[in-house]
Amino acid sequence: MNPVIAPVADTVRLDLWLWAARFYKTRALAKHAIETGKVEIGGQRAKPSRSVRVGDVLKVSRGEEVFLIEVRDLSDTRGPASVAQHLYTETEESRLQREQARALRMAERNGYRAPGSKPDKRARRLIRALGDIDAM
Repeated sequence: MNPVIAPVADTVRLDLWLWAARFYKTRALAKHAIETGKVEIGGQRAKPSRSVRVGDVLKVSRGEEVFLIEVRDLSDTRGPASVAQHLYTETEESRLQREQARALRMAERNGYRAPGSKPDKRARRLIRALGDIDAM
């Protein structure tokens, strides 16, 4: 057990643990994610009040990222990120999938270049004219 983390009971509420492990910024966001099915324990949907134990396997979907983690320690207080990282262990395959998905998203974004400035009067007229062609 990590000496920085205060010892707690054998179980902790799921929404409280996700907040303490810094997966979500507030308990309300953690509760909403659980209720909408973005968090699974052992492959099953859970309720926010579900107890988390050491050794449980969680699948947490946050935005475009999916984490597959194992609970290593319990905490009901939110501490610094360095302490929160000791609460869980992410599987190697989950980490690799997240990195590959991130690299793919970055590669997709590289082709798009935002314009450097707003269009001038001539360019706006051209944009409007092209839009009118589609209406015909």
